[in-house]
Amino acid sequence: MALSFMISGCEKTLETPKEPVVDASMPRIEGIRTLAGSTEVGFEWTPIYSSQIEGYYLYRMEGNSMKKIATIKDKYVSHYVDTKLRPNSSYSYQMSTYSADKHESALSAMTSVTTTGLVANTPTVGGIDSVSFINAVSGLPACIKIIWRPHSQQNVEYYIIERNEYKSTSWDEIGKVKGRLNAEYIDKDIKDNSVYRYRVKVKTSDDVVSKPSDTVEAHSKPLPRGITGVKATSDLPKKIILTWSPSTTSDFAYYKIYRSPTSGLFYTFFGKTVNTEFEDLINDNGKTYYYRVVAVDVDGLESKQDTTVAGMTLSALNAPSVSSVKHDGSSISISWAGDDNAIKYSVTKEFEISGKTKKQNFTGIFESNFVDQDTVPGVEYKYNIIAIDKYGIASKPSDSVLITIPKGSN
Repeated sequence: MALSFMISGCEKTLETPKEPVVDASMPRIEGIRTLAGSTEVGFEWTPIYSSQIEGYYLYRMEGNSMKKIATIKDKYVSHYVDTKLRPNSSYSYQMSTYSADKHESALSAMTSVTTTGLVANTPTVGGIDSVSFINAVSGLPACIKIIWRPHSQQNVEYYIIERNEYKSTSWDEIGKVKGRLNAEYIDKDIKDNSVYRYRVKVKTSDDVVSKPSDTVEAHSKPLPRGITGVKATSDLPKKIILTWSPSTTSDFAYYKIYRSPTSGLFYTFFGKTVNTEFEDLINDNGKTYYYRVVAVDVDGLESKQDTTVAGMTLSALNAPSVSSVKHDGSSISISWAGDDNAIKYSVTKEFEISGKTKKQNFTGIFESNFVDQDTVPGVEYKYNIIAIDKYGIASKPSDSVLITIPKGSN
């Protein structure tokens, strides 16, 4: 189990925004709440779980302009602490949401806050209570969020987060959150559709550790239901078409298709669609691929890859098999056995005259025989027969037929 020292997913920056691309359709942050210390300010806001949102920007007034001071890279985060501030000083802030392509919402209303005066760091006398409020948020994708009310005692150094898995009797420490005003931990080391219990302890700068807080319980979000009825074609030229039954997941978003050249390993993402059909165009005959189709929900969770299906492009026809070659002294007759799915044939002819190689091609032959009357005794001719199906796909050439009409045969 990974043990982490956590300050929720963010990046401290200090920069003047460079002409941000504002997207008026993106959700705007409302109702920012603050809690001031002497050298830090804690922020809390209502997280926006929209698929448009990648994370949040925090701006602070510096002089006469707003400067970006933090990039919060997780839309499920709802707390942040701005540190290294001056005591008894006023600061103004605004926030925005941003998308994966770094487009930005309109800024929130301005929030102003004044830090407190310096407080003496007095030793802890006796014991210390844990946090007075704690909550665990269920239903988030691949994570559970634990939030609590910041402790009132000024010498809190960090919070210890402990977890108890369902039906287990032991508690494990899974992380520490540094700073009194930091009041959030996101547990990502979880199983889907599972129950977990959490509690928080407080540790002061003089090494006093509180008793555990109240216990809270949360249920991780289940994966989307698996896809059923997946089928793949094997009789279409230059393509494979996949079909499947519609997803029954309530917050379904789209399907992902994974493909592999082998049945067991190396399935890579190949495409996505909102439809229950997917066409894979393949410039090869008789090519086999293996596929897995998964449902993806609005939070990006994927169903398990339960079912594998094999699809194949239409194979080329079998090469014709020559059954008879003969001449009558002035013409050459060739007969062959062809594939049942052949609708026509072509014949290639190659020969040498006066030291030069010549080639001819005869097309549109609808019978399984060919008579060549344009021949010269004493010249060797090479013939190959190719079968063609209704899609225009050609077989490999037959074995070469070599024949010479002896001179004086007429």
